[in-house]
Amino acid sequence: MVRVYLSLGSNCERERYIRAALDALTARFGNLLISSVYESEAVGFSGDNFYNLVVGIDTALEVAELSAVLKQIEDDNGRDRSGPRFSGRTLDIDILTYAELDHPVDGVQLPRDEIVHNAFVLRPLAEIAADSCHPLSGETYADLWQGYDRPQQLWPIDFEWQGQRISRADSAIK
Repeated sequence: MVRVYLSLGSNCERERYIRAALDALTARFGNLLISSVYESEAVGFSGDNFYNLVVGIDTALEVAELSAVLKQIEDDNGRDRSGPRFSGRTLDIDILTYAELDHPVDGVQLPRDEIVHNAFVLRPLAEIAADSCHPLSGETYADLWQGYDRPQQLWPIDFEWQGQRISRADSAIK
């Protein structure tokens, strides 16, 4: 089993699709390590705000198998792949890290570049994996977040899933 961190995002019926993704991931992988849910403006295009979070899973699947499972979850939740790369979507699930791999595997760039470029990925990752190290830089995610200086706005939101509050608007890391 390896630890994998996934980025989840939605800007269409956000609560519905984030909850559906968490349900599907739990059904497939069991217990999840779940960050707070953050709202952020769309990056790279004009569109509705996104809900984003990071989830940690443990899996024995190889990268290609995991990627196929995640694409199927996206497709099962109405993901339309015919539009532009940067556009609104019901659900986006990306593999951020797979153990300590630091090179492309089966067409998946590991670690994913967005970790160090987008606040909506780095902040929730730093929240649930603060002391884990980025496979390329060796820096902890907490240190990377502390030094993050790009002008991207995001804010934690209140979010409930399966009858439990997993996110509070006033309780995320700074």
